[in-house]
Amino acid sequence: MKVIVIQTTCLNEKEAKKLSRVLVEKKLAACVQILPINSYYIWKNRLCNDNEVLLNIKTRKSNFKTISKFILENHSYDVPEIVVFEINMISKDYKNFIKKNSKKQ
Repeated sequence: MKVIVIQTTCLNEKEAKKLSRVLVEKKLAACVQILPINSYYIWKNRLCNDNEVLLNIKTRKSNFKTISKFILENHSYDVPEIVVFEINMISKDYKNFIKKNSKKQ
């Protein structure tokens, strides 16, 4: 089983909690971390600086397509960030935690 971290940003904490709760309750993810961040980016030819909420979604690699589809269907942004980090090294106990608390999709 390969472990990944999917990263996305949300407009606010309410949206972040809503997405996180569903992902964990449906066992699409074993854990989701929610962090406040400040982002600079260009949108529609304008420099933007916004407070956002970053989600680190810890899951099985096999769940990527399902989670990506869920984010696209339930996110408030026109173009939500969906970035994946493949984990090459992980403790045996934490890998077992991910395996136990997420279901293969």
